[in-house]
Amino acid sequence: MSNAPVLARFRLEPPASPGIPQLDGQGQGEQGVERTGLKFGPLAPDSLHVCVDMQTLFSDGYPWALTWFGRILPGLEALCAHRPAQTIFTRFIPASRPGEGRGAWARYYQRWAAVTLAEIGAEAIDLAPALRRFVPPARVVDKHVYSPWLEGGLDALLRDSGGDTLIISGGETDICVMATVIGAIDRGYRVVLVADGVCSFSDETHDAMLKMFARRFSEQLEVCRIAEVLDAWRR
Repeated sequence: MSNAPVLARFRLEPPASPGIPQLDGQGQGEQGVERTGLKFGPLAPDSLHVCVDMQTLFSDGYPWALTWFGRILPGLEALCAHRPAQTIFTRFIPASRPGEGRGAWARYYQRWAAVTLAEIGAEAIDLAPALRRFVPPARVVDKHVYSPWLEGGLDALLRDSGGDTLIISGGETDICVMATVIGAIDRGYRVVLVADGVCSFSDETHDAMLKMFARRFSEQLEVCRIAEVLDAWRR
């Protein structure tokens, strides 16, 4: 994690919505996080929120701890509380033992032996305590790779929902969130990424991903704030 991020992630000022940290308001470019707003209009009532890998494993005290993890939690709580029955949590499940896995994953878990289930315990894969209360009615999809689309569980849940819009939050912006976003775009969903509801271990690549999403997927992706989603996603 760099000591001087290129783009400030949050400025802790009086928030527009209670409990939600706000992005800095300096606008686009090098001094602010790029976002498009909800340029394709209000969110349909049957939209779904996919909250990616907000697990104990990525909180303080673990090898993969994300500095911004705790800072985005209040906003994610507000988003989940808005429509818990339309929330889907994904969970990343590490290998059971060091060196376990298919192909390059075996080498990966040799390097990251400290995060295998044998080392960290099953409790580490739980959702962050602040989010567990939403399940049920929120649902959980487990995955063993970065993408939630390869093992079938997420596709099955979405097929039954009938919705065509996914609101995506969680971590990490440049790994599992990216994989979730790209898969959703490939499947033709309207994709809304909440910029103040995602985080990464790396400030530099987090900022680069938000910039890339806003610029390169202009017809398939909207980047906005949690407060905008709450205002546009009416009950």
